[in-house]
Amino acid sequence: MSTRTQHEASSSSKRWMHDVFLSFRGEDTRNGFTGHLCMTLKEAGVNVFIDNQLRRGEEITAELVQAIRGSRISVVVFSKRYADSSWCLQELVEIMECRRRLGQIVLPVFYEVDPSHVRKQTSASFAQAFQKHEECFHEDTDKVARWRAALTEASNLSGWDLKNTANGHEAQFIRRIIGEITKQLDTTYLNVAVYQVGIDSRVNEINSLDKGSYDVQMVGIWGMGGMGKTSVAKAIYNKFYHSFVYKSFLGNVRETAKELNGMTNLQEKLLSDIFKPTKMEVGDVHRGINLIKEKLRSRAVLVIIDDVDDVDQLNALAIARDSFGRGSKIFITTRDRHLLEQVEVNIIYLARKMKEEEALELFSWHAFRNPCPNEEYSELTRSVLGYCGGLPLALEVLGSFLFKRSLRDWTSTLKKLEKIPRFEIQEKLKISFDALSDEDEREIFLDISCFFIGMDRNYVTRILDGCGFFAEIGISVLLQRCLVTVDEKNKLVMHDLLRDMGREIVRAKFPNHPGRCSRLWCQEDAIGVLTDKSGTEEIEGLALNLLRPDKANFNMKAFKKMKSLRLLQLNRVQLTGEYKHLSEKLRWICWRGFPLKFIPKKALNQLRSLVSIDLRYSNLRRFWEHSMLLEKLKILNLSHSYFLKQLPNFSKLPNLEYLVLKGCKSLLEIHHSVGCLERLALVNLKDCIMLKDLPKSFYKLKHVETLVLSGCSRFQNLVADIGEMVSLTTLLIDNTAIEELPYSSIARLKNLTRLSLCGLKLIEPNPSVWPLVLTREYPPELHCSISSEDIRTIDLFSNAFHILPRNHKRKTTSGDGVIFPPGNDIAKWFTNVDNEGDRVCFQVPQITGSNLKLLTVCTVYSSSLHKDTPLNHFAIFITNHTKIISFVVRPMDPYTITSNEVIWQGHLSNKELSLERGDSIEVYIVMGSGFRVKKTGVHLVWDPELINENVIEFEAIPYAYFRSDVEYEAGPSHVSLDENRPRDELWYV
Repeated sequence: MSTRTQHEASSSSKRWMHDVFLSFRGEDTRNGFTGHLCMTLKEAGVNVFIDNQLRRGEEITAELVQAIRGSRISVVVFSKRYADSSWCLQELVEIMECRRRLGQIVLPVFYEVDPSHVRKQTSASFAQAFQKHEECFHEDTDKVARWRAALTEASNLSGWDLKNTANGHEAQFIRRIIGEITKQLDTTYLNVAVYQVGIDSRVNEINSLDKGSYDVQMVGIWGMGGMGKTSVAKAIYNKFYHSFVYKSFLGNVRETAKELNGMTNLQEKLLSDIFKPTKMEVGDVHRGINLIKEKLRSRAVLVIIDDVDDVDQLNALAIARDSFGRGSKIFITTRDRHLLEQVEVNIIYLARKMKEEEALELFSWHAFRNPCPNEEYSELTRSVLGYCGGLPLALEVLGSFLFKRSLRDWTSTLKKLEKIPRFEIQEKLKISFDALSDEDEREIFLDISCFFIGMDRNYVTRILDGCGFFAEIGISVLLQRCLVTVDEKNKLVMHDLLRDMGREIVRAKFPNHPGRCSRLWCQEDAIGVLTDKSGTEEIEGLALNLLRPDKANFNMKAFKKMKSLRLLQLNRVQLTGEYKHLSEKLRWICWRGFPLKFIPKKALNQLRSLVSIDLRYSNLRRFWEHSMLLEKLKILNLSHSYFLKQLPNFSKLPNLEYLVLKGCKSLLEIHHSVGCLERLALVNLKDCIMLKDLPKSFYKLKHVETLVLSGCSRFQNLVADIGEMVSLTTLLIDNTAIEELPYSSIARLKNLTRLSLCGLKLIEPNPSVWPLVLTREYPPELHCSISSEDIRTIDLFSNAFHILPRNHKRKTTSGDGVIFPPGNDIAKWFTNVDNEGDRVCFQVPQITGSNLKLLTVCTVYSSSLHKDTPLNHFAIFITNHTKIISFVVRPMDPYTITSNEVIWQGHLSNKELSLERGDSIEVYIVMGSGFRVKKTGVHLVWDPELINENVIEFEAIPYAYFRSDVEYEAGPSHVSLDENRPRDELWYV
């Protein structure tokens, strides 16, 4: 939804032609109530537009449309015969559209008419009016529908009802309306933005996090530069402005604090805002701190502190819970999460980038002065949106710059942006980089922005540690400053504009001499430097990714002067000459498509200090010609080296931690010396199709956490010694040739959290049960596609799995996310449980940095009927009492009772449920006659826990069935449990 600024900072005449537009039916109230209201508004100094002509006809005039759109507030006076006038109804449609698009305030007044009659149009006068309209406009039913919708929407807004206000005293009624309107027109509101797109939704998100459980609420709004934190803070100030007698907005704290007497000025502004019109002086910072505590600790205050970058700034403003009175709200915007943690805020809200539709609308307002782009600019607009990546600052800057420019100008601008970021955006984002006080942190940021985006955080940490940086704490600081993020797969992620900012910092030092830049990532620059051998000692990193290996051929002499080279990425690059020219300072070499059959000895002489070797898709037959001690090597990735048959003697790689050999299809064996690798943590042998087993020495390793053998189609022997690998957390043996599992050994792996056995063809005896004892609090996962007839008894008492085998069912289905584990109890890791019935009520908790993805529902049920009775009526009702909406789930796989009690468990996606933090939820299980629900449990799965699981379909149903004043037993009976009912039908209230 797009809204222009709702409240301006000074004279409204700069934006609004009128303060108030009066909408009414002239024959009903012109010479009475509306006339008195208009006169009183004018006497109060309010600029009112009132249409003094008696209008008839269907369409309102352009003059009236302009007046509506130019008014800050519309007051709609509903009277008994209001709906008789098609003119009034069309006027109302335009008013409600202005509310949605321009942020206009709409205030309904119900004059001698019940609000419910307006809302439902069921009273005699409204019903008769619409009967005439439907007869008159029978060929344009959409118009009548819009009128009805506008009446319903307007009557649901907060307004005034004469019958229930001031005991029906009309003069007092008008006085109250005037008071509210003048309050809304208060010029002390802050100017939020020229085009207020997406801000209200973010304010609502923040507001929803407040459950009123704090005496003093402190909220941090955290995010990267240009994400709209200040605009959101201003909107919050405007929202709560009239709820507080004492309030202050301290803007641009970071810059103000740098000025002479900056902190005392901020202290004085805080106190002066609170105690207007008294001007307060504090003298010095320490006295100011005491004065703030003394004056404010007994008062409920609203304080916004915008753009803080140092905890000392907050300390100087006495920002602590005991400095303010009960009911106070303190909001802090910053780019530094750690700062918020230091002052122990109650809530941290991560400012998110704009959704695609929001970004399109905001950009269009700036570039076209419309909510959507001009047709001929549509494709170019999409390109600009892709560049901006949902960053409001970039959308505003580029939209304003491109306003009224030609298609050729747009195309030229986009080409320029590929090389040089826009200055206004660059400078705003660079503030976060400049705030990094540690040189290591700056170097780590620049390395990531140039080379490591999309790489595993642990790998990058090892590489940068090898470069002499303290990467663990360095990356943590970058995360806190929103300069980098980590996704659910532990990959380093950076906003494209932050990436470009980092790269521009490097480029700007020597814009015309790439050979002198510290890092080269641009293909054109890298090719130029390697071709003319213009590299210098300043180069610390170089990346060149070619699409084809025959595109260019370079000589090793090009590296001769690059004595400081630490990071080298050469993908599908052909090099000739001697390896002695490579820098001895190299810590990371990534050379995909490495052309040689082995690594030459002379190359190894230069690469003794390597921390990571990545030679994916290489032509290697064996690792090296002559073995050599590589004492610092921690990561070895030779994946998809299809001709590789011989691995190195691992005793020469004593500190190796990660061994990745995915898709090495010619590899026959793992060298027995692998048992020497005491630090080895991960081994990935996926799709090594010639590999049959692992050396016995491998199973003696105590620090291996991950072992992947999936797709090793000839791998047959997983020995019992695997039980000795005490650190193992992940074991994936899908689609191997294993026919016998060492069950007792696997059960001994106390740290195992992920076990995948899909596609195994076991020849074990066929037991009738497969008990899984679910006891641990932390919920791991188990993937398995083998049936209960193919697996023998295995007691995983210490290895409680959160996600049970996807296809471990009595009846095979098409993948609806359902399982039927044996037993008569709900797993302990379920967070919301009713041990005696069919209903669970809970509130979605506040979890920062995670998104709710699934609801795992579990129910224990039994039957009073004879065995083998099919359960043919089964439904789950999910009611969101906060949003007033309900859904029904009808599982597709009803289960035949074969024992006294059965557990059903399934996953429900939150994509359609849209449950959010703070929502009050009720889950209710209904079963057919003869079946009894004994226990019900619900577990919330957040995105870090989620492994792609199948989910069950559901549909929305009327919330009215689940109102608190309706008997629950009666509620669901109104909804048919007919499985033939269309699943894509959605009913909303």
